[in-house]
Order: sequence, then structure tokens, then C-alpha cells
Amino acid sequence: MKQALVTGASSGIGAAIVGQLLAEGWQVLGLSRSAPPFAHEAFMHLAVDVSDRQALVDALSSVPTPQAIIHAAGVMAAAPLGELDALRGETLWRLHVDAAQTLANRFAPVMSRGGRIILLGSRTSRGAAGRSQYTATKAALVALARSWAAELAAAGITVNVVAPGATDTPMLHQPGRESSPPKTPPLGRLIKPQEVVSLVSWLLSEGAAAMTGQELVMCGGASLS
Repeated sequence: MKQALVTGASSGIGAAIVGQLLAEGWQVLGLSRSAPPFAHEAFMHLAVDVSDRQALVDALSSVPTPQAIIHAAGVMAAAPLGELDALRGETLWRLHVDAAQTLANRFAPVMSRGGRIILLGSRTSRGAAGRSQYTATKAALVALARSWAAELAAAGITVNVVAPGATDTPMLHQPGRESSPPKTPPLGRLIKPQEVVSLVSWLLSEGAAAMTGQELVMCGGASLS
């Protein structure tokens, strides 16, 4: 049975990814601070704050190498210049970027051929007014993915970023983004979590074996303007 590790497994896109993988016959290890509201014989939960580097390193020490890593944990924070909070920026960096580095550094050197690393980014990785701290971390994920893809290509391991626009998840309603509310894209609705999941599922398939080092944007046309 194929094994996958998914961060942010308790809610939002991460939980949706877990559900899809279980339906496809994967064995899944989910990492999150709180336990997810579901159970499955092929699912195991590991309670850990992935933004805490040492806690994550310790938690991963006894985890077997998975065939796929999906880093879906994330939070959104928005603030204009003059109101940037350094501690908030550090939190975003630890959760989005440092956790990705820790996961890849631990497992990529020993992953088998055909392994997959997927990072959840954002269509705003090229910049967005009022979201500089958040978008900087998502831009960093793209740089990491392209660098790792170049390093791991010869080993047959692919690395990609799935970059959705505003997605209808609980994160849209988190405190801290009042100054930058989500905008409805040209298609007239928010992205559905299952649409993001479908893209992740494809990247894990044999049909995507040659796709690596890419940022796949799914935004309902929001990036066109």
C-alpha cells in the first residue's frame, strides 16, 4: 500500500486531500495540531505543530519514508505597510517554508524513485497588495520546489507547487485578514477544495510523472488581471 504524509490534515484543503487519498487506497499519515474529525483504518494522525521545527524533527524521527509528501498546512495573514507584525511574519515563514524544508530534508534523500513532493502555494506568490508577508512565503515555496526538482530529477522524484486562488475553506474566515478580504474571481465563485484535491491527485498519478518544478495555478481567472 502506498504511503503519503499530509500536513494540515485536520481541516480545509489538507483534510480534503486526506479523504481523497484514502478513497484511492493510500495509507495516510496526517500531521496537525488538532485531531481531524474523521477516522479510517488506513489513516494515522500525529499531533504536532509543524511550525515548531524541533517538535517536527522529533515527530518525524520514527516515521517511515513515504512515497508522497503533501505540505498543505497554512494560515493567511494580511496587513499593509506600517502595520506589519514581525512575529506574524516569522510564524508564516516557519509554517509555510521552514516546515517544507524540514520535511524535504528528512525524507527526500531516501525517497524511492517515483516519489512525489507537493507544496500548497498560492496564486498570489507573485505579490499582492496588503499581503506581503504571506505572499513572500508562498514565493519561497516556488523557489524551493524548483531547486529541489532540479536536485531530485535524476532520482525520479518530482516536486511541484499547487497554487490555488481564494478557496472556500475555514482559512478564509481566520482573524487577521480583515484588511484583505477574498475577491471573487472572473468565473464568479471561489475555488472548491475538491478542485484543488483533484489537481493534487493528478500530480500523484503516473500521468504526471514528467511534471516537475512547476507552479500550477488554479484561480478561476483571478490571475488574468
